[in-house]
Amino acid sequence: MATDILTSQLQSPIDVAEYLFRRLHEVGVRSVHGVPGDYNLVALDYVPKAGLNWVGNVNELNAGYAADGYARVKGISAIVTTFGVGELSAINAIAGAFSEYVPVVHIVGTPSTLSQRDGMLLHHTLGNGNFNVFADMNRDISCAMAKLNDPHEAAALIDNAIRECWLQSRPVYITLPTDMVQKKIEGERLKTPIDLTFPTNDVEREDYVVATVLKYLHAAKNPVILIDACAVRHKVLDEVHELVLKSKLPTFVAPMGKGAVDETLPNYGGVYAGNGSNEGVAERVESSDLILTVGAIKSDFNTSGFTYRISQLSTIDFHSSIVKVKYSEYPGIMMKGVLRKIIDQIGELQVMPGPRANNEVPKEEQDWSKTQIISQAWFWPRVGQWLEDNDIVITETGTSNFGIWETRFPKGVTSISQTLWGSIGYTVGACQGAALAAKETGNRRTILFVGDGSFQLTCQELSTMIRQKLNPIIFVICNEGFTIERFIHGWDATYNDIAEWKFKDLMAVFGADPKKSKTFQVRTKEEVHNLFEDREFSSAPYIQFVELYMAKEDAPRSLKLVAEAAAKTNAKQ
Repeated sequence: MATDILTSQLQSPIDVAEYLFRRLHEVGVRSVHGVPGDYNLVALDYVPKAGLNWVGNVNELNAGYAADGYARVKGISAIVTTFGVGELSAINAIAGAFSEYVPVVHIVGTPSTLSQRDGMLLHHTLGNGNFNVFADMNRDISCAMAKLNDPHEAAALIDNAIRECWLQSRPVYITLPTDMVQKKIEGERLKTPIDLTFPTNDVEREDYVVATVLKYLHAAKNPVILIDACAVRHKVLDEVHELVLKSKLPTFVAPMGKGAVDETLPNYGGVYAGNGSNEGVAERVESSDLILTVGAIKSDFNTSGFTYRISQLSTIDFHSSIVKVKYSEYPGIMMKGVLRKIIDQIGELQVMPGPRANNEVPKEEQDWSKTQIISQAWFWPRVGQWLEDNDIVITETGTSNFGIWETRFPKGVTSISQTLWGSIGYTVGACQGAALAAKETGNRRTILFVGDGSFQLTCQELSTMIRQKLNPIIFVICNEGFTIERFIHGWDATYNDIAEWKFKDLMAVFGADPKKSKTFQVRTKEEVHNLFEDREFSSAPYIQFVELYMAKEDAPRSLKLVAEAAAKTNAKQ
């Protein structure tokens, strides 16, 4: 067993738990998500001591989703669970954060080091004396692990885990045994902030890559820019914005890259997703002789079923740890430094204008006298007209996520979805975390679009939003079940059906003050229009809940394409 550090040897003694939470506060965390359990209770006493707010979620899965949403707005987050039952409840959400490059610090309260050493038959274990089994499960979905079993190592392990979480933009896993919570360690380290600076490239290699990129860029006749999710995750948005402005090149985003660029710019052209692209976008991108991709994630849903038609011979890919110039690869060269030098040296380029994104409702949908039914084709451009600068827009995997491709955002919008991991119900928890982060950073509007089936999986998090006095606007799209699954397989199958809930009544069930909340039921285009024109509603003064009814058989065009491709992929023998 590790020996304690004598207090007389410490200049500024501090308990391990307080050191951990103060480090989290230092990197920008202000609220900690999670669920209490007997192995983490004493540690939770230190949350307010470090100037942090304890959120208190209704279950660990929702807490994990909430931590994910919080991190996408604030830059990093933290969740505390208890050994075994708690951490495994959260593991789906942590895996999603790993998949989508979201920095979440996962702290697990564990049995004491003495209990672990003796292999005691404790609750929340498998009864076999193996106390490493759950950590092993988390190993492949964490970019760093810190087992705080020795006070001599605790501070260094904490600092390293938080640093790796920030730099790699992925979850880390920290275990805190009950007998380590109050161990004394050196607090003088807190006077030196954790070094969060990104490592720099070798200058000679970086300059060579920059020169190579500029050679092809200056020779190109009609180059374009394509921005994707890892531009957001790996913190190069400042460079992206400058590149788009200075180059004046037609710029597009992949679905996971929505919100990564200012969509009001004249050279913003819309969403490129192969066959699911906005009108005129696929033709422009695929006819380009040079495509600069930044942070690409070429997954099935992000490419409308792998329908990209882009040759690697006409592509330069910028990633967090590699740059690919056509078929030449430069591993270990990080995009941040390369992009900065390209911006500084770019000069004049040949620019061929591209399509302009807009929020125009399709002509066939403009005449309300023909039908008042709220269609997907009508609704999403109308949402784009209603959105405001700096909104946070959260869309569930399904009709909402695919529908938002047809929306041109105002300036400064943050878009949150889970296109790669795609866990049903993710967005309800993520909305709580995002709304809380928004409250901490200036109370930006937080708007959730979620299907009725997905909402039923995680609806309890509505309770946490009410408890934390958050003011999101929640749209539950009522279209009788799991629409995306219907389009993939089993259109009339009962497994794609759900119970018919009175959704808006849940606000009262979960304790919402009727004077500080409001619910709506919307079934026609006119009712949508009137709601969007309601200034009080749009000002988001408190939590608001909207039941929005759409036809069961209706779906965005891009969803139908992706569902068809997914069905074909699933059926391959």
